[in-house]
Amino acid sequence: MEFEESGIGEECGVFGCVAAGEWPTQLEVAQILTLGLVALQHRGQESAGIVTSNGASPPTYTAHKGMGLVSTAFPPEALQKLRHGNLGICHTRYSTTGFSELQNCQPFVVDTLHGKIAVAHNGELVNAQALRKKVMRHGVGLSTSSDSELITQLLALTPPMEELNNPDWVARIKNLMTETPTSYSLLMMFKDVIYAVRDPYGNRPLCIGRVVPISKLHSSGVEEDDTEGWVVSSESCSFQSIGARYYREVLPGEIVQISKHGVKSLSIVPRPEGDLPAFCIFEYVYFARPDSIFEDQMVYTVRQRCGRQLAIEAPTNADVVSTVPESATPAALGYAQQSGLPYIEVLCKNRYVGRTFIQPNTRLRQLGVAKKFGALTDNFAGKRVVLIDDSIVRGNTISPIIKLLKEAGATEVHIRVASPPIRYPCYMGINIPTKEELIANKPEFQDIAGYIGADSVQYLTVEGLILAVQGGISSKDKDEMISNNKSSSRVGHCTACLTGKYPVELEW
Repeated sequence: MEFEESGIGEECGVFGCVAAGEWPTQLEVAQILTLGLVALQHRGQESAGIVTSNGASPPTYTAHKGMGLVSTAFPPEALQKLRHGNLGICHTRYSTTGFSELQNCQPFVVDTLHGKIAVAHNGELVNAQALRKKVMRHGVGLSTSSDSELITQLLALTPPMEELNNPDWVARIKNLMTETPTSYSLLMMFKDVIYAVRDPYGNRPLCIGRVVPISKLHSSGVEEDDTEGWVVSSESCSFQSIGARYYREVLPGEIVQISKHGVKSLSIVPRPEGDLPAFCIFEYVYFARPDSIFEDQMVYTVRQRCGRQLAIEAPTNADVVSTVPESATPAALGYAQQSGLPYIEVLCKNRYVGRTFIQPNTRLRQLGVAKKFGALTDNFAGKRVVLIDDSIVRGNTISPIIKLLKEAGATEVHIRVASPPIRYPCYMGINIPTKEELIANKPEFQDIAGYIGADSVQYLTVEGLILAVQGGISSKDKDEMISNNKSSSRVGHCTACLTGKYPVELEW
């Protein structure tokens, strides 16, 4: 909850769809793309865009982009315009680089010597400034401040050994991956195929799903003939709403081709010798939807394990366990299970109070958090409450909630945080406040309980978080990683915002 109030956000979500079988397809590709974006809306609410193609040679591309939520950006007439596509990619944006305006909205479409390409990207290039200069030295002008346009222009550059009339997109993508090690998951559409790419460190998520008949959605066996299409997404949570089954993750460094004929792994670009994968650990903590699957484990289950580990590391003399609705609920349930304390609800959230709903006067400011939450007094009056939160970023959100609970009858309020303190900025696609704004770097952190009005405050340790996340990656999964991809043979996660240890050297 504190993440949401502090403006911390994931940069983007990407989604793509290719109809299987004969074209023109009967599959509603534009509708699938739109529903896929709706399922990824938590990853970005600033703008959204869809580009579809008929897959002909040369192809006809149709694009629509808009500001705001998917429901606002795509009115019925826009979907009607997109409905003849046999394949397409789309994007929902939360900007960390580039201004929040329509010109930065993805996917980007550019002309190359061999025809149009469309590109959608999630992440943030750690060496973007150097790459911008390199592209400009080739005489290419950049019309936006987005990393994604930069990626698109790098892909449009012709590699030295490429034949004039035969574009080698694998070589171009490899060249991009050599130029910038992280952080990106990207989709590129060219003619009748989509290329799905994940950086060698696997910092941002990307997975593949298979569209099947509704009757086969939950059956144990699915034949190749049952495949109606293929989808690729930042998160697997988008698959169920469009009638797709989870197929597999795109591996770190992998280049995958998705066409009407199926899914084909084209190449894997390795990391430097000795470097571990660096999947963002905060996808598990907060950013991903709880029903998504990463590394063959459900996010909800990992958050429960974080709660159980927190109960081991930071037990509390209390009567009940609860949470601020609702992102920390799995961790609170895990804490309750491990500690043996009952889980109850202490707050009721008003879901219809937006940040710009009313310009608050002095009286409303004094009411503060009461506009968003109501206290369920009967559940906790006269009791000691341990309240689980996913993080305390600035400390200005949890404080009024503690005050509300105590005024409503809680005798004690103990805060337990299901992630370690955030101490460092992220340069790989997460919008985190400056180092000076983070409560963990302020003098007040030495007595954070007194600062926010709690009876005690304790965080999950970095070691505890890693244990909870990696504890669900079984030996079988690790063995499969080794056999499929030597560059992914070891498990690793990026904890840079917690430890200051970035997976690659940052360039300024």
